[in-house]
Amino acid sequence: MSEPISEKALRRWAESLAGVARTGLGFTESQYERERFEEVLKIAGDIKAAADEGLADAVDAQGHIDEWMRQVGSGVPGYATPKVAVGAAVANDKGELLLIQRADSGVWLYPTGWCDIGYSAPEVVVKEVEEETGILVEPVRLIGVLDGLRLGTSRIALYSLLFFCRQVGGELNPHPLECSDAGWFTRDNMPSPILGADRWGPPIFAAIDGIHLDVFYDTLRRPVWRGES
Repeated sequence: MSEPISEKALRRWAESLAGVARTGLGFTESQYERERFEEVLKIAGDIKAAADEGLADAVDAQGHIDEWMRQVGSGVPGYATPKVAVGAAVANDKGELLLIQRADSGVWLYPTGWCDIGYSAPEVVVKEVEEETGILVEPVRLIGVLDGLRLGTSRIALYSLLFFCRQVGGELNPHPLECSDAGWFTRDNMPSPILGADRWGPPIFAAIDGIHLDVFYDTLRRPVWRGES
C-alpha cells in the first residue's frame, strides 16, 4: 500500500503552483493566459486547503486564492519568490541557548522574524531578539540557510537565514504578544514541544562549543517533487 502524502508536501506543492500562477499573472498581457493562471490558483488553493483542513473538510479554498491574488504584481516586482526571514541562535556566557515559546503555536524555537526593508539581515536579527526577549546580541556569523516549508516552521514559502549570536547585554523579558515563555537551555535540557531541533540543534551547539563548521543548508532532493526530507 502506498504511503499517504504528507501535509508538508501538499503545502509545498500548493505554494509552488501558486508561485508559478502569480508570476504568470504578473507578466502576461493575454486574457486567455490570465484565465489559465487563475485556474491554476484555484487548484493550488484546493491543495493547500486539503493540507490545512484535511481532504474531507477542504470545502472552501477561496481565502487562499484571495490572499495569493492580493500578492500579484506587474513585471519583475510580480515575480513570486520565497519571503526572507532571519533566525537567531543566541548563546550566553554559560554556553546556553536562548529559546522562546511562540505565542501563536506554543512550540519552542529560537527567535525569528521577517526581514524588514531598509535593514540588513544582521540588523534585523539584533532588532528581533531585543523586541521578542529583551536580550541584546551581537551577530557572529551566518551558520545556516533553511527552507521554512521543508523544515515545517512555515505554511508559506520562505528562506530563513540562521545567525549565530552572542549575548552582550539586556535582561530576559519576553514580549507578551510574541512569546508565551522564554529561557536559556542546554543541549541536554531542551523544552517541549520543540520544532526542528534535530535539524538545527547540532550545528548550533557546535557553534556554541567554538567549532567553526561550514554554513549548513538543505540537501538536494532527487527528484525534487518526490523527496520529503
